[in-house]
Amino acid sequence: MSVATITETAQYLTFKLEEEIFALDISKVREVLDFTKVTKVPQTPDFMLGVINLRGSVVPVVDMRLKFGLSKTETTVHTCIIIVEIELDGENTVLGALVDSVQEVMELSPDQVEPPPRIGTRLNTKFIKGMGKKDDEFIIILEIDKVFSAEEFALAQQLGDEQLPLAQNE
Repeated sequence: MSVATITETAQYLTFKLEEEIFALDISKVREVLDFTKVTKVPQTPDFMLGVINLRGSVVPVVDMRLKFGLSKTETTVHTCIIIVEIELDGENTVLGALVDSVQEVMELSPDQVEPPPRIGTRLNTKFIKGMGKKDDEFIIILEIDKVFSAEEFALAQQLGDEQLPLAQNE
């Protein structure tokens, strides 16, 4: 969905990574969890922290700071895992996104959202749905379905399935 097709006010869950504010369409968010122990899965990309046991289901957890090329998330009392449902290759998948802190649920009307910036052809901005504006701050609105490649997620799912007995024993 491009910014040109955003015709009505939408609700977003906002969160921080370093000093930047990001937002996800609230319809993609299942719940927000306090930080919990993550079972590390060997031989996964750095941004793939591991898996958690969410009511008997194995859920891969991604450090969003590392995914976006920032420094590793330092765990604080504000660190959260946002449980999101994303669509990859036509399949719905549940994923945990580790963030510095969750801010608020906010509404943005179409006139508060601009198209993503065009920063040359080498930089991939397909996962940015738009740039929201509230007061004097910019909010990077993510197209969460496009943040992860199908290959990255297939690896996480496969490794998560292998860790299922381990994760259930925690």
